[in-house]
Amino acid sequence: MFKTVEWKKTGVVMIDQRLLPDKVVYRTYKDYKGVANGIKDMVVRGAPAIGVAAAMGLALGASRIKAKNLKAFKREFQRISNHMKKTRPTAVNLFWAVERMNRLMDESGDLTVEELKDRLVEEALRIHDEDIEINRRMGRFGSRLLKHGSTVLTHCNAGALATAGYGTALGVVRSAVEEGKKIKVFADETRPFLQGSRLTAWELKEDKIDVTLITDNMSGYMMKKGLIDAVVVGADRIAANGDVANKIGTYSVALLAKAHRIPFYVAAPTSTVDLNIKTGDDIPIEERSSDEVTHLRGKRIAPRGVKVKNPAFDITPAWLVTAIITEKGIIRAPYSWGLKRLFVGKV
Repeated sequence: MFKTVEWKKTGVVMIDQRLLPDKVVYRTYKDYKGVANGIKDMVVRGAPAIGVAAAMGLALGASRIKAKNLKAFKREFQRISNHMKKTRPTAVNLFWAVERMNRLMDESGDLTVEELKDRLVEEALRIHDEDIEINRRMGRFGSRLLKHGSTVLTHCNAGALATAGYGTALGVVRSAVEEGKKIKVFADETRPFLQGSRLTAWELKEDKIDVTLITDNMSGYMMKKGLIDAVVVGADRIAANGDVANKIGTYSVALLAKAHRIPFYVAAPTSTVDLNIKTGDDIPIEERSSDEVTHLRGKRIAPRGVKVKNPAFDITPAWLVTAIITEKGIIRAPYSWGLKRLFVGKV
């Protein structure tokens, strides 16, 4: 249907998610600074997609380095990497992708500069392709948790637009539908950037999956009415104890699900798990522009001069999470133990 992030000879191409669903516009970035700005300005968003875009941005930046000396080349590449890491602080996939590209650099051995440039492009493309396959595996695991006839609530967008393709939370829904299960989705609008109404509803409608749009403050009512069977969301970072950073409002949805005894599932690749972060209290939370709250599509909707808080993410504590769905399997509490096992190949 569409490609979120794509590598071409002319540069890195990204669908401009700020304009959806009204316009489908692809932007081509011809240098790493353009890619970095695209990440920062939310042309591309969603933790896995940010990671893929960052990897391609580094490969693009490397291809433009003029140094012929390997030492000088690596020094310049490190500068580009540092620039890329400053774009979005919460999504750990960004830092995971940058570290992976730098690890390839460190293990380059006797490669020439030109050979190394080619290898970096190959690695970025590998990260892209792996992400799609990871999402499909995650979807197959997660679909086991959804029954035929289930209605799922989602928050924000964790679909193909948030990844290289297929999606994390929406990948679970897609996989269940592909298996022949009848699944309905409630997509909440996700203020202030409206990823749910603009992106999730658009994706599901294009895929002809039954979707109903609701405002954020309708979730509790829908749960009380018995209209929601499960909640499935994505994640931008998961701490070692199972605390989850995701789009602002996720914590509220998780509390409502707990109160109504509805399972709350998190779908995320292992690249979103950060074992270096002990708890959610240590996860940096990005504060975005007040304009996202005071304006809607460029039109002011709040009084001039009003004070604004706009944290982009919140932390859902592990005790509210029923299970974490990864490409290696389904993890349940105690998460400190289960998440650690992901990285030794045992689930």
